[in-house]
Amino acid sequence: MSTFSPSELNANPCTLPGDPSLVLVTNVNLGDKKLDIMKACSKAIQEATGKPEAYIAVSVTDNADVIFGGSADPCALGNLYSIGAISMKSNGAIHNAVSDLLEPYGVDASRMYINFFDMERANVGWNRKTFAG
Repeated sequence: MSTFSPSELNANPCTLPGDPSLVLVTNVNLGDKKLDIMKACSKAIQEATGKPEAYIAVSVTDNADVIFGGSADPCALGNLYSIGAISMKSNGAIHNAVSDLLEPYGVDASRMYINFFDMERANVGWNRKTFAG
């Protein structure tokens, strides 16, 4: 079931805000708090970018085989893709928020990279087309 209204689904995609999407991988076990962390990441992205949360996607893989600096100590890697809304200010706010969420699991902010990618509308697909139309 879609969370989008019929008017959004039928709108010219060039007029829609588009994604951001976060793909995060960590070597720690997030246990039964994983969904809460994903929702908190979504909210943090919404607050930092101003994008409607209805367009934000978050995927988190925990218990993954990841090393950082040659060590298997707790760490994380992430990629955030967005049509616009990529800036030093929003990127820093997102990294800070995700760091706060993962710190209780032993992931130090200095052991997490999040790469930020500003996507062109033609390179983001949604609803059987791209955001370019």
